[in-house]
Amino acid sequence: MNRPAEKPYMIFLCSIPLMLLIGLWNDDAVLDLNLYDTYYVIPYLDLTIFASILFGIMGMGYWIMEKAGKNQLKWLIWTHIGLTFGGILLIWILSKFYRTEILEYKFNDSLTLIISLIVLLILLAQFVFPINIIYGLMKSKN
Repeated sequence: MNRPAEKPYMIFLCSIPLMLLIGLWNDDAVLDLNLYDTYYVIPYLDLTIFASILFGIMGMGYWIMEKAGKNQLKWLIWTHIGLTFGGILLIWILSKFYRTEILEYKFNDSLTLIISLIVLLILLAQFVFPINIIYGLMKSKN
């Protein structure tokens, strides 16, 4: 049961081909962000490439820490993995509930707020990674 916490780099590195495949599959789809009067249009392929690079950096960080023999806190590893992948899965599931045929703005606005809060939680969870790396480096010095 502790296997993912023992080799967290495998989770991140193995998810890269899957994300790139999803990006190639949806190469014509875009993510539209509306901030006040400005629309930002980001192709899914660019978004998945960026996420793959970040996952590669995190996977390599965990791998280097293991090869260097530096111990990290297991609960921080679980928190980072759970919030990252669980949040992405939850966003994907919730995005399927958008109502487009019947325009219920109140429902869609509430769903957008929930998804935005989950994205914020995922972004905050990424700070767990450097905290755990720093902890592992400091602990080994003692």
